[in-house]
Amino acid sequence: MLCSEGAVEALISGNQGTMILHCTATWSGPCQVVGQSLAALAQKYPGLSVHQVDTEKVEKFSNALDIEVVPTCLVYRGSTLQEKIAGMNLPAVVKAVENLSRSGDHEEVKMGGGENITDRLRKLTTMDKCVCFIKGTPQAPRCKFTRALMEMFLPLNIQFSYFDILSDNEVRESLKTYGEWPTYPQVWLDGSLLGGLDIMREMQEAGELLTTLPVKSDLNTRLKNLINSNKVMLFMKGHPDEPRCGFSRTTVGILAEYSVKYGTFDILSDDEVRQGLKAYSEWPTYPQLYVSGELIGGLDIIRELHESGELGPTLNGQ
Repeated sequence: MLCSEGAVEALISGNQGTMILHCTATWSGPCQVVGQSLAALAQKYPGLSVHQVDTEKVEKFSNALDIEVVPTCLVYRGSTLQEKIAGMNLPAVVKAVENLSRSGDHEEVKMGGGENITDRLRKLTTMDKCVCFIKGTPQAPRCKFTRALMEMFLPLNIQFSYFDILSDNEVRESLKTYGEWPTYPQVWLDGSLLGGLDIMREMQEAGELLTTLPVKSDLNTRLKNLINSNKVMLFMKGHPDEPRCGFSRTTVGILAEYSVKYGTFDILSDDEVRQGLKAYSEWPTYPQLYVSGELIGGLDIIRELHESGELGPTLNGQ
């Protein structure tokens, strides 16, 4: 999944075939359904590449293209956007791909400005700290070596962007010379070739993989940091000025009666936090209120403390 503006920009500028950018969000169930359908579509059309974009982490890109809902599919031919299809309109996506296929989308699309292959490869190999050149996608690998690499990387939460070399034969052949490595997959780190599957296996056996490659932050560490980001912290649905459930609205109303500064986190914006915090705190519902890193409780307890006169001292850590 693409999680940075630079990775998205490099992918679009270097694209020479038909490509779908699936603008998604981790908390969206419909996005998961569309993602599975797009993976099947990519198998039907070998010249089609599909990439997921975390819409909430590329705000500039999303605003520029007016991405207002997820899922949204952006269909490109080369670096030119052909169609933007919002919602679960899979028939429209299929039709767009079929139209481009019939019009000869497998022909080379020349880049505006005449960008040469060396410049393209330089951009692709540096579009993220760690870049994997693979056959297929992490969710739908199209060779046993790519599958083995993903089975190694994904459980370890290795953070990487990827490029499907089956979608662009020029990149596929030229990268072998550029990196002086004849096979795939290839793993690049900070713009330099790290190696292929065998090297990754050796690094894993030596215990060097996690110390060399970037790793997504551990969820419990992230939750602990969020809880302690303010002395008083409220995990709610929405924001204080725009609550998105009655329980959160009531909680915000109660806290407004106290002259206490508190931070908030919208759990609807991040499903990993939303689900993970329930297990972390052993509290199954929202909102959740924390003071000095300790769980106070949900709305019922907040209301009881408020009515008994104990909420003020609790918020002040007494």
